[in-house]
Amino acid sequence: MTETQAAADPATGLRSHDQLKALAEAGAAELDWNASAKDVIAWVAKNFATGAAAVACSMADAVLPALVADQLPGVDVLFLDTGYHFPETYATRNEVAENLHVNVVDVLPLNTVAEQDSLLGKDLFARDPAQCCALRKVEPLHRTLQGYELWFTGVRRDEAPTRTNTPLVVWDEKNGLVKVNPVADWSYEDLITYSDDNLLPVNPLLSQGYPSIGCAPCTKKVAPGADPRSGRWAGTSKTECGLHV
Repeated sequence: MTETQAAADPATGLRSHDQLKALAEAGAAELDWNASAKDVIAWVAKNFATGAAAVACSMADAVLPALVADQLPGVDVLFLDTGYHFPETYATRNEVAENLHVNVVDVLPLNTVAEQDSLLGKDLFARDPAQCCALRKVEPLHRTLQGYELWFTGVRRDEAPTRTNTPLVVWDEKNGLVKVNPVADWSYEDLITYSDDNLLPVNPLLSQGYPSIGCAPCTKKVAPGADPRSGRWAGTSKTECGLHV
């Protein structure tokens, strides 16, 4: 463990927000805008203990968990189990847990789908998708991230206009920790090539017209050549679930 890793609060095992914010700023300055995923993760491994970092994974593919586990073996992989996922997504989650050197953590909402239906009415996703995402994704992730100093995401700049300026390392004010996007500079083709070359688990829906996979009720197939995220909340003005805004 490095000197910077050892400066954590003995009571929580975590460094202060000021310390982490300074680290995020240092990382952003140290790493080139187009630094490789390997170099970005190496920076994290140098400055953070394995248990202080977590990987958020939608289980569309296993590229990000695999990349991080190469340098932080046993890292926690957070799977937001909304209760609305495709069966293929749950199957991919199980493959990742069984085949990669990671620890998959199921992040659960405060209420089951049945409990939410009872409290707020059936199919909240159809009436108020923003509130449904807030309850089943944003709040559970925020609550879980309080036990970490840093989280990795698979956000890429080519996914949508809202993600064009995604940095590699940034201070996440909303969640109070460092946010790292190692594959921000990758294309969708880069992702698929890396997955194929390394024989990684992959959600079969990716090859069935779903380049961006969310909850089953709110994810539709995408026409060839269309915006990869156009199948998310199709027919509404919603473009993000709230995790990255």
